[in-house]
Amino acid sequence: MKVGEALRALEAREARLLLARATGFSEASVLAHPERELPAEAETAFLEFAERRARGEPIAYLLGEKEFYGLPLAVNPAVLIPRPETELLVERALARNPSSILDLGTGSGAVALALKRHLASARVVAVERSAAALAVARRNALKLGLEVDLRHGLWFAPVAGERFDLVVSNPPYVAVGDPHLAQGDLRFEPQSALVAGADGLQALREIAASAAEHLNPGGWLLLEHGVGQDDEVRKLLREQGLEGIESWPDLAGIARVTGGGLKS
Repeated sequence: MKVGEALRALEAREARLLLARATGFSEASVLAHPERELPAEAETAFLEFAERRARGEPIAYLLGEKEFYGLPLAVNPAVLIPRPETELLVERALARNPSSILDLGTGSGAVALALKRHLASARVVAVERSAAALAVARRNALKLGLEVDLRHGLWFAPVAGERFDLVVSNPPYVAVGDPHLAQGDLRFEPQSALVAGADGLQALREIAASAAEHLNPGGWLLLEHGVGQDDEVRKLLREQGLEGIESWPDLAGIARVTGGGLKS
């Protein structure tokens, strides 16, 4: 593949981003000087990027970065790529103005770091079972200068005996065998961070079942979930005795976050 062919095969925005990464120039500079000749090393790097993109590899993994809630986050195939709809989880969490927060399944650290950025005085603990993902979260926290207590383990195991004003999670919620897993970016993302049992609700059940014992009186649980799972998630929260249960839609109008509180 030649550079011209690669440019035609890519979307214009993606081409600029990959050219900028390959050359070290800014995206604005790439746009302003399309006639600039590429050094041999940059050309080789760009063509490799273009070929990987042609195979479907996510642009965020190629660039090694994805913006989330205004934060530039390092990402790689050990973590899910942060998505715009998850910003709703951050918004609903910020609306609670908690003093202590637990983020379960933090991945790249996206939610925990966004909350710490906007609630500087809050104590934020983030748990992740994947050591490789936790390393990415640590790198992001260090780069951004945000103090988050990152712990290795599954769900509430690393915080036994501790309670928080707010527990948030964007857990796996895709059902085994869902055809979307063979499409788009999902083909390249860690399946353990996507798939949760035959109906996609396994992780949501596990978190809901133990949340109350880790909430302060009046504390809240907020969960991101998949399309059409809101009824079941509201039921899970009611079964655990949570109150004021509500679901909120994302920008596409899809119920995406559900939450409820522990009685004061």
